[in-house]
Amino acid sequence: MQDSLLVTRHSPLHKEAWSKIQEARYILVITHINPDADTISSALAFSNLFAKKKIKHKVFNASKEIPRNLDFLDRFDKITNQIPKFYDLIISVDCSNLSRFYFEVSKDIPIINIDHHKSNDNFGIINIVNYNKASSAEVVFDFFEANKLKISKEIAQCLYVGVYDDSLAFSTDRCDESTFEMLNTIVKQGANPGYIANMLIRRDSLAKYRVLPKVLNSLELHFEGKVATIYVLNDWLKQSGATLQECEEALDMILSIAVVDIAIFLRVVNNKVRVSLRSKSGTDVSDIAKKFDGGGHTAAAGCTISECDIFKAREKILEVIW
Repeated sequence: MQDSLLVTRHSPLHKEAWSKIQEARYILVITHINPDADTISSALAFSNLFAKKKIKHKVFNASKEIPRNLDFLDRFDKITNQIPKFYDLIISVDCSNLSRFYFEVSKDIPIINIDHHKSNDNFGIINIVNYNKASSAEVVFDFFEANKLKISKEIAQCLYVGVYDDSLAFSTDRCDESTFEMLNTIVKQGANPGYIANMLIRRDSLAKYRVLPKVLNSLELHFEGKVATIYVLNDWLKQSGATLQECEEALDMILSIAVVDIAIFLRVVNNKVRVSLRSKSGTDVSDIAKKFDGGGHTAAAGCTISECDIFKAREKILEVIW
């Protein structure tokens, strides 16, 4: 097992990983439970490469629903929630630990771990992890570059989406010169920024606008307004027809309140409370998430509390913060 969690774009691990991929008979590309655009688009970048090179593979996600606004990405319709009967290599993208797979993995199957989370626990036989990157898509891009793999228009679109979404439209502090160098490269390869922005943010469902007022109305401020909490009830989702992903926008909205330093969003998933945390002003919310065996980044983290009552879970989180 590798010790370092900071793999640069010139690491020999990229070539080692590519050798493993070429030797494999069937690859399972795994995206994390409750997927975001970064995990899905990073996986689809690999899927488009493998399809072109006739490398047998499947992209897997265990969730009942994946973000609908990503359906314009090539091979989105190939994502499955069924585990194939045979696979001899796993590529994990944007997963900080094995629990994010949401199924038991045989110890006999080698894993290539590609990620950008500081909390990644190095579970692969090859760990390509760079927590200085704004997205896992950037780590995937470095893999392509290191192995001189052609970035098609389809792959470029996927990689752009991952960076755009995980960096909150290039607004996080980990967006640096290398991020924009990458973007310049993939735009030249066919990624269309205007088209991607339209597909991601201008195709909202009516259901989203029915549920968001309820979520925002759940807002409570704590500790002189420094901490803001919101939640969504499953009944609201049923009534509106909205998905959990369509509620996520409310989290960034409440973080924009001037006095708020930490924003928290709670919802019940599989009889447990899933918690998303965001921060500004340098507050490290990954330390809060770690108290509940979660993780993430300084400004964005998450955890799951073994509790099906949102209000009890909220109290547990607030007790840790203050």
